[in-house]
Amino acid sequence: AEPYKIKSVELIRMTTREEREAAIREAGYNTFRIRSKDVYIDLLTDSGTSAMSDKQWAGLMLGDEAYSGSENFYHLLEAVQEYYGYKYLVPTHQGRGAEHLLSQVMVKDGDFVPGNMYFTTTRLHQELAGGTFVDVIIDEAHDPASRHPFKRNVDLEKLDRLVLEVGAERIPYISLEGNVNMAGGQPFSMANLKELNAYCRARSIPIMLDATRTIENAWFIREREDGYADKSLRSILREICDLTDGCTMSAKKDLLVNIGGFFACNDEEVFLKAQNMVVVYEGLHTYGGLAGRDMEAMAIGIHEAVTEDHQAARIGQVRYLGDKLRKAGVPIVNPIGSHAIFLDARKFLPHIDQDDYPAQALAAELYLEAGIRAMERGNVSAGRDPETGDNRHPALELVRLTLPRRVYTQAHMDVVAESVIRLYEGRDRIRGLKMVYEPEYLRFFQARFAPLTD
Repeated sequence: AEPYKIKSVELIRMTTREEREAAIREAGYNTFRIRSKDVYIDLLTDSGTSAMSDKQWAGLMLGDEAYSGSENFYHLLEAVQEYYGYKYLVPTHQGRGAEHLLSQVMVKDGDFVPGNMYFTTTRLHQELAGGTFVDVIIDEAHDPASRHPFKRNVDLEKLDRLVLEVGAERIPYISLEGNVNMAGGQPFSMANLKELNAYCRARSIPIMLDATRTIENAWFIREREDGYADKSLRSILREICDLTDGCTMSAKKDLLVNIGGFFACNDEEVFLKAQNMVVVYEGLHTYGGLAGRDMEAMAIGIHEAVTEDHQAARIGQVRYLGDKLRKAGVPIVNPIGSHAIFLDARKFLPHIDQDDYPAQALAAELYLEAGIRAMERGNVSAGRDPETGDNRHPALELVRLTLPRRVYTQAHMDVVAESVIRLYEGRDRIRGLKMVYEPEYLRFFQARFAPLTD
């Protein structure tokens, strides 16, 4: 059972089919544009949507809102140094603030940034700084049916080919993410990270970790990798971080808060540049765009997130939903990841061409069917090739059912499973979409669509 009891609840309401039809039309068939009051079960994201604990809420009352030198900053610094091990810390309002600092400080025009599959905002910040992202993840990550236990691993041969082609001096760092969205919430292994560390050390290439879901990654290492079954999540997390040079963090995921993030590293020169830049873009270096109370909640969240009980319940709920869908024959990404179930829209809707946005259409239909809000992770999210202007056509065309931490019950998961299964049984009637408005950046957030007619 869940390692908590419920003290406060937020009332939700199931809408009618007519209300949902009006809402999705108004939103341009983009689930990001739906008003939350019109959503029954919200699985859009786990970013900032978790339920905070009584200790975190109490921590809000201890906010030191001094403009400079807030005590809450030092509490956060101590927690990061204790659990993550990095020496220097720059708080930011959320993860993309940290991504911006990292990219502006380390990426130069003409650089190449290898990574174990892209993340949307991370890649955009690298591109805006003049860099080019290069995918060096293993091939199994692009196959939804593959049951490789560590689909997030870096392919050292792909990385070496890039280094030989452009030179190590053109690679500012390798971008390493754990339990990444785009591959279905899949982890990397400690053995792979150790190999990567040895390779990069020999060539003076830093490893910068996206630590957003690294505690969840540590869970899978503990569960699946030889030699780690008896180790604590805390020790595995620290071992991961000790093999890297710094990190960006969206605390809105692992750390159980509604807002917040940070950039951390061990290089004093990089730290001083980021510290100077945060004053320009975020706020003073001891608050970085956050209230003191938010930093306090973040520090407490670190302590709570590394417990085995919490992660067992969190990942267990995801598996419960995934197992129900898989048993019913619904095509999902395997193995089941940490934070979401990813519907394989290619197999779910094989009759819809990828340029007619099958994942976007499936997310819209799920909302129409049951008031459940999910998120597209496919052609729309991948964006356009900057040289050709064509859609990028990723191998993975997915709909993400993302579970907020400590929010929904098992009964909610039953409703979600039943709704998806019902939709799958009537999948032949679903049609594609056309894009009628496309913003310049990160189009999946604000694009508008219209249904295709036969």
